[in-house]
Amino acid sequence: MRYIAGVPQVRQFDDIGDSGSMSKLQPPGWRRHFVMTLRVGAVLLGGCSVGEDYLRPGVPIPISWATPPEAASAVTPPEAAEGSSLDWWRQFRSPRLDVLMKEAVTANFDIAAAVARVRQADAQMRIAGAPLLPSVSGTAGTTRQHQPNMVPNAPPGAKAAQSTSFNFGLGASYEIDFWGKNAAAEQSAEATATASRFDQQTVALTAQSSVGTTYFDFLGMQDRIAVAKVNLANAKDVLAAIQDRAHAGLATSLDVAQQESVVANQRASIPPLEQQQRQDLNALAILIGRLPEDIAGKPGTLDEITVPQVVPGLPSELLARRPDVRNAEAKLIAANADITVTKASLFPSVQLTAQGGFESLALSTLMASRHLLFSLASSVTQPIFNNAELEGQIELKKARYDELVQDYRKSVVSAFSDVENALIATQKTGEEEQTQRVAADIALRAYQISKAQLTGGIIDITSVLNTQRTLFQAQDALIQAKLAHLQAVVGLFKAMGGGWEAK
Repeated sequence: MRYIAGVPQVRQFDDIGDSGSMSKLQPPGWRRHFVMTLRVGAVLLGGCSVGEDYLRPGVPIPISWATPPEAASAVTPPEAAEGSSLDWWRQFRSPRLDVLMKEAVTANFDIAAAVARVRQADAQMRIAGAPLLPSVSGTAGTTRQHQPNMVPNAPPGAKAAQSTSFNFGLGASYEIDFWGKNAAAEQSAEATATASRFDQQTVALTAQSSVGTTYFDFLGMQDRIAVAKVNLANAKDVLAAIQDRAHAGLATSLDVAQQESVVANQRASIPPLEQQQRQDLNALAILIGRLPEDIAGKPGTLDEITVPQVVPGLPSELLARRPDVRNAEAKLIAANADITVTKASLFPSVQLTAQGGFESLALSTLMASRHLLFSLASSVTQPIFNNAELEGQIELKKARYDELVQDYRKSVVSAFSDVENALIATQKTGEEEQTQRVAADIALRAYQISKAQLTGGIIDITSVLNTQRTLFQAQDALIQAKLAHLQAVVGLFKAMGGGWEAK
């Protein structure tokens, strides 16, 4: 039977008037005994919980972030934050990323497995809740008997005994949940099913984050390859200019060889980037449930991606957002209910059974009242010699609960730590991108000046080589800084459990 907060709910009958018809027919004192009987029956049927109500463990919550969200603001914030925790990736405003995320949600292998685990947990919850309801079964059958005549010295031709009987019946059994064992078992299974849903959300968030970081890495490889090819073309142009100067006697063969080395090194830097790009594409195929040959990389650039504005909510709101934290608490609730189930095993178990039906030698009279048969039974089972085992089980469940309390507290503290790390990463990678952008612009101007001066014969090849090398490194570093910043923002989305609300 269900109970509310472990306290049997008893209806009061004290307001029955003495002038009522039942009072007039009963001897003095009847009302008091009747009310007492009803109260006792209500207590027995309602039961008493032998466990304790779940209370969320206390965890210290920081008042504010160590890294202010404003300091981690994106370089190019959108006009307004869009989307929700269910589609946080839309804030990057990339149609291609939207398509990949949709495919991942429907075809990712890890997400599909997590969904199957949710179905298993739901089935277990239905199984655990079954004892709260009576078990009813029905039977129907026909019996044909043929018994030879076993009478000694029976006259020849004596007939054998034959009979046909028909029966129909129903049986029911029900365990009275005095101590809240069955209700606690259902509560435990329900909390476990809830935990499985939060686990599925965690798996989905992890898979989606991997899709985002892998796709951005793929675009970063495309940008680095494009820059490497442009730098290779520039190096070839400088080589042609030096060769022209050498033909005119204004440069030496050493100058030509040095620039040829630059061209060769720049050409050699492209294949590793193309290899990494292909590996990113293969990884992306697995994340969206495809074979590597079934996915083709489309041209794109990191510059097409809008970096969302970082506006997280208050730290306390993180608890309602992180699925791993909610998963840890759901497991804690299940463990608390398991303690009640085990404690209840120390007390008597009461089983009620009833059977009824009809049996007749003629089908036409099967349902006649004279052919009715029924039985009622009750049984009480009390553990006697295995209390030590049950007490050990209780201690085991309590120790498991204490372990999960620490896991829950760790998940909460780790959640805040993850957000702090993600905020500082977003802030510092944003600063790095800004400074690297300035460095790349300066390196480009220096290279253009040195190239013009080389053509005019003002400087030697050494200055050009230095500016070339600086430009190549600065442009490649800028792309890597962009990528790091985008991946840090994805990490912040994940740490916040899927995003933040716009202020």
